[in-house]
Amino acid sequence: MCRVLDLQQAVLAKNDACAHTLREDLAARGTAVVNLLSSPGSGKTALLERELTLARERGVPVAALTADLATENDAVRLARSGVPVKQVLTDGLCHLEAEMLGGHLDGWLPIGTRLLFVENVGNLVCPASYDLGETLRVVLASVTEGEDKPLKYPTAFGLAHLVLITKTDIAAAVEFDEAAFRANVERVNPGAEVVRTSVRGGEGVGTLLERALAARDGAPVHIPVMTRQSHHVHDGPADRAADRAADRGAVGSSRS
Repeated sequence: MCRVLDLQQAVLAKNDACAHTLREDLAARGTAVVNLLSSPGSGKTALLERELTLARERGVPVAALTADLATENDAVRLARSGVPVKQVLTDGLCHLEAEMLGGHLDGWLPIGTRLLFVENVGNLVCPASYDLGETLRVVLASVTEGEDKPLKYPTAFGLAHLVLITKTDIAAAVEFDEAAFRANVERVNPGAEVVRTSVRGGEGVGTLLERALAARDGAPVHIPVMTRQSHHVHDGPADRAADRAADRGAVGSSRS
């Protein structure tokens, strides 16, 4: 068991080093990464398509990279927005890693891109542990998934800078208890902003773009309590997250 833990820590340490380098390189180019995490079927692709379209209409240079185990369906959908889109097939890997992301950006990401939206693999377990050099980490949950989602996936929700509720137009039909959901987010990530969104109804559309642009331009980003926790042995997920949060803050403060 110790060897397994040591290996996992080594893998995450390597990823964090790559993420640090990627974050610095992209910041020097004026680009901020928005890492989107959710379960399959949350409506992540539909919302992202609307946000990308809105960005294009407003003249904001953005791009999107979407990851899946198979098919290019999501890239086809996102490309309808008219912005640069790239599909990454992970061949069975349940998450993106910083080195993988950097490799796919090399020679592809357009010069002058202000925001790169990364649609991570649909999974709230593995992606939660991997920093992608993001400035903003966003977790989405649909009203159909249940109010206890934040408690079942505390790392994903606990490390989020922003939480989006999707498909709110059907909240009443599925008897979604929004107050309970918000209370559960507060339990694992006190102070995190929770935003209602509906692609069909238009509620909250544009908020993700606004928050991402603000973060890119150096506005303060919520720092989850989980990233502030300190331990005597500095090798746990919270400590790595704390280092990443400090890293993000340093990068944000250096932007003009």
